[in-house]
Amino acid sequence: MRARDVNSGGAKSDDDGYAALAAGIAAGERPALARAITLIESTRADHRARAEALLAEVMGRTGHSLRLGVSGVPGVGKSTFIEAFGLMLTGQGHRVAVLAVDPSSRRTGGSILGDKTRMEELSRDPNAFIRPSPTGGSLGGVARRTREAMLLCEAAGFDVIIVETVGVGQSETAVADMVDLFLLLLLPSGGDELQGIKKGIVELADLVVVNKADGELAPAASRAAAEYQSALRMLRPLSEAWQVPVLRCSSLEKRGMTEIWEAALRFRDLLGPQGLAEKRGGQARAWMWSAVEDSLATAFRRHPAVAARLPELEAKVAAGEVPATLAAEELLRLFRKG
Repeated sequence: MRARDVNSGGAKSDDDGYAALAAGIAAGERPALARAITLIESTRADHRARAEALLAEVMGRTGHSLRLGVSGVPGVGKSTFIEAFGLMLTGQGHRVAVLAVDPSSRRTGGSILGDKTRMEELSRDPNAFIRPSPTGGSLGGVARRTREAMLLCEAAGFDVIIVETVGVGQSETAVADMVDLFLLLLLPSGGDELQGIKKGIVELADLVVVNKADGELAPAASRAAAEYQSALRMLRPLSEAWQVPVLRCSSLEKRGMTEIWEAALRFRDLLGPQGLAEKRGGQARAWMWSAVEDSLATAFRRHPAVAARLPELEAKVAAGEVPATLAAEELLRLFRKG
């Protein structure tokens, strides 16, 4: 099937288009999956309708994967870690999808970091799929449609989904709210460096890993892991049954990956089928309200009266001539009038 049959209203009907795309996804075809993600990332109204129909078509094939979020400060080696970890998993027979949320270029809206170039070996693996997605300016740097992309990857037969965050802002919270396990990567340094880590981010972590535990940094990584573990004992655990482990790894030397995977499986087993279902159910409800808010914001900006008044009010607010709250109330009154 040609991409234009789905994305640009070609000769096929909409029903035939998304049904054929759904069939390609069910067959595990990576080109079909890539086209489907492009479709769901589109903000065009006709594309959104087709995307929703496609998601409804594949929902019965979703929910079987282990969903992992990976975060860490810039320079911690997230992409190198994910490549080493992903190659270990594909070597064990798993199918791994990586949804790498990139910062958006302000000029083009496209991805800046280019994860396929940073995970070259993994991108060539037939049992892996890497999709860098621009954030599109969404809150916290998380792409608007990452959740939907995750479902499509599951429908395509990928049993491990890894979501890599930008590592800044609120992206950690947003990703933690869409995955089963949230992994925080840290640099091999402790002491004063430990104080610089945001407590809120550490509290989100289900698993903490000190990366770059190799060469001259190996002793520092051991000390840092001990300090982080001690610090975590002072935080209130997310579950009385799970004390967040602090592990070490070397992404460069591909060491420690098996131990990390085993810890992830222990966490999933601890949740159990009911606990996992409850966690995902809560995430789905939050997702629904996020979609409602997103749609309302879009409808608000497109309202003719709001769109006509918005530029002048924005200019007055920026110039300090009108309070922001007063401008907001005026815009809301225009919106409510219909």
